[in-house]
Amino acid sequence: MDSYFRRPTQLLFGMPSSESPRTTSSGIEVNPAYGPEDVPENLSERLGEPGQYPFTRSIYPRMYRDRLWTMRQYAGFSTAEESNTRYHHLLNHGARGLSVAFDLPTQIGYDADDPMAEGEVGKVGVSICSLEDMRRLFHGIELAPITTSMTINATAPILLALYVAVAKEQGANLSKLGGTIQNDILKEYAARGTYIYPPRPSMRFITDVFAWCAGELPRWNTISISGYHIREAGATAAQELAFTLANGMAYVQAALDAGLDVDVFGRRLSFFFNAHNNLFEEVAKFRAARRIWARTMKERFGATEPKAMMLRFHTQTGGSTLTAQQPMNNVARVTLQALAAVLGGTQSLHTNGFDEALALPSEEAATLALRTQQIIANESGVTDTVDPLAGSFYVERLTEEIEKEAERLIHKIDEMGGAVSAIEEGFYQDAIGQSAYRTQLAVEAGESVIVGVNRYESDKPEAPIRTMKVSDAIRQQQSERLAGLRDRRDEAAWSAAMDAIESAARTEENLMPLVLHAVESYATVGEIAHRLRGVWGEYGG
Repeated sequence: MDSYFRRPTQLLFGMPSSESPRTTSSGIEVNPAYGPEDVPENLSERLGEPGQYPFTRSIYPRMYRDRLWTMRQYAGFSTAEESNTRYHHLLNHGARGLSVAFDLPTQIGYDADDPMAEGEVGKVGVSICSLEDMRRLFHGIELAPITTSMTINATAPILLALYVAVAKEQGANLSKLGGTIQNDILKEYAARGTYIYPPRPSMRFITDVFAWCAGELPRWNTISISGYHIREAGATAAQELAFTLANGMAYVQAALDAGLDVDVFGRRLSFFFNAHNNLFEEVAKFRAARRIWARTMKERFGATEPKAMMLRFHTQTGGSTLTAQQPMNNVARVTLQALAAVLGGTQSLHTNGFDEALALPSEEAATLALRTQQIIANESGVTDTVDPLAGSFYVERLTEEIEKEAERLIHKIDEMGGAVSAIEEGFYQDAIGQSAYRTQLAVEAGESVIVGVNRYESDKPEAPIRTMKVSDAIRQQQSERLAGLRDRRDEAAWSAAMDAIESAARTEENLMPLVLHAVESYATVGEIAHRLRGVWGEYGG
């Protein structure tokens, strides 16, 4: 076991006593004070100018003075109609982008009427089975002027095809259509679990999306390489950074192996990070991420186009930091985390609702979460200058330390043969599990304080919070709709489209044009996923 994971909890989190060491989540010891001697001598070179290599300070010269980050609110529940109502509400209250949550059956390739979907339809996101559902989801919303982020992985190419089909029906210019699919399967094996196929064919499906979008959807972000779920599973900030960037390197290598141009597909890569409560550690993490990625793309993969070296990222505040006890405290936590993301230079941001430790966010909680971003943007002053914490003795030293720890882990992953091999050997999983275990020990021992949980508890009964509940009846409704769709569609066109997908899955032919044709022929998400299961099999973990 790595020596890092043997450190006692007091070194990971610090004891309440002022005499004991204080550390960040990554095990970096924090001094009582910092001075010029703590800053690297070549700081100017390592920082660069805003908007220039190595992009430590930002990827744009003027950052938020020219344009604020995209304010997204992650939403999706029950039926497409109910989610559509929430989207209209968010857009009417100032949201500039949508983020779609899909239910578990959609994520793992089962239609609502499949026996495997029982009890899960519409529960953690919206149920999308067919083109008809995707039309309902975006009814009355013009797709061309907005960007949509879809948190979907194993079935991401199918959901992208459904989205493109709706955009085509609206007459949108696909060359200007903007958005993101998560499409990051590696972190599913390590931290989240919504995979379908084994790693190798899954990587092939992802590079098919890269190649197809380069020609058809040049503004679409073809992958959002996600550290969010790695952090939610218990990783430290440095582990989140290292494992996410190592996964990104695996995707880049797979695309190069498929013959794609790094200066073309590299521009459309994006990342998705978590923001936790230690404001300075989070800011340092984001700054280190940009620097490591720029250097990697330039020196390891030979990128020459600056846009292919830029690390663009979305941030979501930390769901695992929210508490069911004293849930209004979560408003303060979300505000701190959102501030860290903005100070770290995020390109888009989702803020969690205060009630998400209890249920899907209510409309009231979602609106307050959006208002939190708007207050930071318009009232705090942090958007007036680029990278306002640059030059801080503490932040610069912490950026260096997190970068060193992340690079140490990336080197270890490289020695194992890269991210896919490291995941297959269980390295990510073991490391995350050890960190999660130590975090829990520290909380139970009172070494890591969670207000309202292990300190400052309240003896008064908490006022009930109205939470959202999703009816099990929607599975019946969705099943009836699917039956009607299958009765109405052209059976010969559907059958031919499905056979074409199965045949292509056995070759190196790009699957995306065939998937788009299939969904336009009213093939369902589950039907397409099932055909691919028949060729590629399922991953057993």
